[in-house]
Amino acid sequence: MVKLIQHSTIPTFYEPAVFSSDPIARQRLAECDYTIRITKEMAATGTAPRLVRMYADGAFDLFHQGHARVLMQAKQAFPNVYLIVGVCSDAMLHRQKGKTVLTEEERYGALTHCRYVDEVLRDAPWELTEDFLTEHKIDFVAHDDEPYPSGDVEDIYAPLKARGMFVATQRTEGVSTSDLVARIVRDYDVYARRNLARGYSAKELNISFLKEKKLRFKNRMEQLSRNIGERKDEVFNKWEEKSHEYIDKFLMLFGRNRNRLSRYIEASKQRVLKAITPPGTPACTSSEDSSSDDEPLRKHRRLTD
Repeated sequence: MVKLIQHSTIPTFYEPAVFSSDPIARQRLAECDYTIRITKEMAATGTAPRLVRMYADGAFDLFHQGHARVLMQAKQAFPNVYLIVGVCSDAMLHRQKGKTVLTEEERYGALTHCRYVDEVLRDAPWELTEDFLTEHKIDFVAHDDEPYPSGDVEDIYAPLKARGMFVATQRTEGVSTSDLVARIVRDYDVYARRNLARGYSAKELNISFLKEKKLRFKNRMEQLSRNIGERKDEVFNKWEEKSHEYIDKFLMLFGRNRNRLSRYIEASKQRVLKAITPPGTPACTSSEDSSSDDEPLRKHRRLTD
């Protein structure tokens, strides 16, 4: 747990962080004696005569646990840290990185409710200048240790590292804003169906009429599947009961007498053939035809004889 100095202007974890433009933040800035330069050794051993002003910045879009863990590391880097978090504006991020999901006001507000943050600086600069560090009386800057290029500069944090004003933090593997956006894009249909079911219109979701009908049909099919799933035990028990009945009847008929099964199959075959054979006039046999044709000839012979 971070140790808090008992002071009238020091925030507690029960209050949201203030903005740099708020009067209380300006008061804290005025009370800081920046002529006392704090080294890493002084900060690490807790011998600094004043609060250690730590600065961390970022976009903090879709604020997640990875962001919170970075800020926790910055807050707990030394005893008695006052953590200032700079958040870039929409205009800056759209120009440098691309469109964000949350607006700048939403991102600012999210940071004020992080327990590790004491102060939020709106519209933070993309690169840190000496004037900026002096204006906000910043002792250390926290960021992950990977080189961060910008334009022709290979690492914008290189000067701070050289001066001993850089504190390295560790990223949280497996979670980032880009990962979250990728999940939404990958499962787009799932989330679109979810929001349609919750009352959003096709226009609000930016989908066509046909796409809306397709997704609503999938929702209905899924609901039907769930309804069947809830009754699966009942359906299975009925099927099992009927299957046992059919098996018992089959064994009673044919289980002990294979000839009987053969006769049953042959009789069934004959019934099928009879059913598909069209009806017609019964035909006489060849012998009957022959005898009927010879009868007048025999009578004639008897008369002539």
